Amino acid sequence: MLAHPGPGRHTDPVRWALLVGVMVVATTSHAQAKPVAPRPAPAANRDDFWREVIEPHGDEVRDLLGKARNVMRQPDEAMLTDAEWAVDQRMRFFRDAYNLLRYAHKLSPENTDVLALLGRTADELGKTREAIDALEASVRVTGADKAGAEVTGRLGAIYLRLGNRDTAIRYLRAAQGPINPGTAESLVHLANALAARGEVASAIDTLQNVLPTGSLGYYGQDVALVAFSLAVIYDRDEQRSAAFEVLDHMQAAFQQQYWPHVQGELAKMRFAPAEDQHYYLGLLYESLGHYAEARAEWALYAVSTDSAWRGRALDHIAAIDAQRRASPGIRPATQIAPPGGAVIRHRPPSVHP
Repeated sequence: MLAHPGPGRHTDPVRWALLVGVMVVATTSHAQAKPVAPRPAPAANRDDFWREVIEPHGDEVRDLLGKARNVMRQPDEAMLTDAEWAVDQRMRFFRDAYNLLRYAHKLSPENTDVLALLGRTADELGKTREAIDALEASVRVTGADKAGAEVTGRLGAIYLRLGNRDTAIRYLRAAQGPINPGTAESLVHLANALAARGEVASAIDTLQNVLPTGSLGYYGQDVALVAFSLAVIYDRDEQRSAAFEVLDHMQAAFQQQYWPHVQGELAKMRFAPAEDQHYYLGLLYESLGHYAEARAEWALYAVSTDSAWRGRALDHIAAIDAQRRASPGIRPATQIAPPGGAVIRHRPPSVHP
């Protein structure tokens, strides 16, 4: 307790009263003080903790994914240009990406981004079994309806190349959606597979239902591929006038872009079966009036093993030969349906691929 200075000392009564009051308040506050609870850790720290528990190698896997995508971007972008890439040069990029993704898969076995890209690189390298395993693992994690067109579409294409048509159709149906670069090939594969199974009406509906109404000229190469495939389906089904109408509509809409749009997409596409490429090129050359090239493609298709529409290819050859005999060296700008039934779209000599 603070003692009074007592008599005989010089003391200011006001200052003394203030000093006593401060001491009383300080003593009371100290007696009533309670421990302060520690502050909770910031939310970001808690998130980092659980992220490390769930995905301990997350940062490293994301870094590997980024590197793999950058490596794959170079051959992908080259496909959009006129650059000529050797096969071994292209494969070198995909081998590098494949090795990165295999390591990422060891760190994170159920990462669906890793599985999707691993399946793609394995498919590009001809590692079919590894591709199927990776892509089907991705489907098991997400379900077929959420796996994405890149995964289910590629699985369908692989099974189509292996001759397992029913499984291919099941996966290709899961990949369907509006036309875009990720779905166009899957739509074409599905239509061709359905037509080969005898379901021509379903094949036609598959393509017709996704094509935009009005002018196609506002759209890009993926729409050109789907529209041209519709003409192929009509032609194979001997619906010659319908095939001609589609080709005529495409040429009017795309004009000078008709050849580069269709040819560019056919160059990128991996056909299943492989001989279908000759059928598509045969119809493309014929629609442009380049009959020598068209005849060569039809002949290559006709001599291919198990060519489903060999008879139609021979019809086209007969039609081209009849046209040559009727008008040797002349390409009139008219529509002619010569004996044999193939529809030929004649173009002036100035139209060249």
